Amino acid sequence: MAATCSWEPCEGKGQDALIGSHVDTRHALKFSNGHVKKAEELEFKLFKHSDAVNPRKKTRRIVVAESDRLPYVGSNFGSGSLQCNNLCRYFVGVLDKGTMQMKVHNAQLFNMLPVIPGESAVNENTKQAETYREKVDALIEAFGTTKQKRALSSRKLNEVGNETLQQAVALAATNIINRKGVEALHNEVVETEAQTDTALFLPPCNTEADKAEDVYPFDQLLSLNEFDALKDVGAKMAALTPEDLQKMRAENCPQTVLRHLDLLPKEDAARDRQSRCVWYLSFLIKSSLQKRLSFKSGTEDGCPRIIINKVLKNFTVESFHQGSLRNTVSSSMRMKLAAHCLALLLHMGDQTANLTLLHRDLGFSDVKMLELAKAMGLTLSRQSAHSREQAGTHEEYRMASLVLPLVHYDRRMERRKRKRMN
Repeated sequence: MAATCSWEPCEGKGQDALIGSHVDTRHALKFSNGHVKKAEELEFKLFKHSDAVNPRKKTRRIVVAESDRLPYVGSNFGSGSLQCNNLCRYFVGVLDKGTMQMKVHNAQLFNMLPVIPGESAVNENTKQAETYREKVDALIEAFGTTKQKRALSSRKLNEVGNETLQQAVALAATNIINRKGVEALHNEVVETEAQTDTALFLPPCNTEADKAEDVYPFDQLLSLNEFDALKDVGAKMAALTPEDLQKMRAENCPQTVLRHLDLLPKEDAARDRQSRCVWYLSFLIKSSLQKRLSFKSGTEDGCPRIIINKVLKNFTVESFHQGSLRNTVSSSMRMKLAAHCLALLLHMGDQTANLTLLHRDLGFSDVKMLELAKAMGLTLSRQSAHSREQAGTHEEYRMASLVLPLVHYDRRMERRKRKRMN
């Protein structure tokens, strides 16, 4: 058990008792990185600042404890001092066992740190960042416990193991580069990153499905509750007359929506299902053309609350603007909306969708729409049809079909040629 040591510096009346800091609370003066076993063999010295006029310097004190092995130094100022509360006062009680009376003294707290001989304070400050780990390791080897020494030895072995591992990884990477080539590896990395990026906005996909309609499940696009909520708005779509369709065509309604309204089934159940999907498709296309959405979006069209909540949660990005929260339709969210529209069109058109009409309605380029269809593993084809705008002419459409197994397209790297600056 460590002994308790105390002393009283000769500073006149009102002198304070000085105590240090360590884990063992039985010490009046305690040390870090060690325990005092023979307090009577320690030689203590107290130094005070020579400037007794300056109010910031006159209270500075340095305590030095010298032993036969290592000196300890503590101060009440600087980076090594304890962060004591200036609004509090500290006291220490000294018990006289003969009279069983205790005297209470004002106390100052000192953190006694070991000083390695031969190292000055200047060298310690300048080299602390470079040799801190080595100093800690040396202290652990000299004063550390068995557990700390074992951890130090294990860490050094791990460092050697890490160097060996790095050399082995570098050798393996060199062999792979020599075997495949830098360009092939670069293409693989780009393809992997592209698959990761597309997975963020593609609808849920079941690549192991046995049926084409199960690859992009309908219930993942519209849940049962969401589908039931579209009953009223779907009924309005099913009841549209040819005059209503002509009016919608004059108001620049999306061509994809008009095409499916013209081809609504006659059978009641199929017509009801198709009309609900058409309304939801129309709402997704309108949402993709907006910069921001709110809970009031679609209220004039009778949009169910569950649908607007779904769109705000899954197809917008929340951002703050002037203290208010906004739901913004970013470029990545527009791509996600396009992917869900395409998956919905596959269910509406017997696993076939018109990419040309869809990219026109969404304001996308045909190249971006083709890339989206390729990312979804769809089979691409061309189809010629009569043009509605110009009688007697044919128009060619790009079609996408879902055929099992899904098509895996190779992503070729297109290197952009940089123009030379004169």
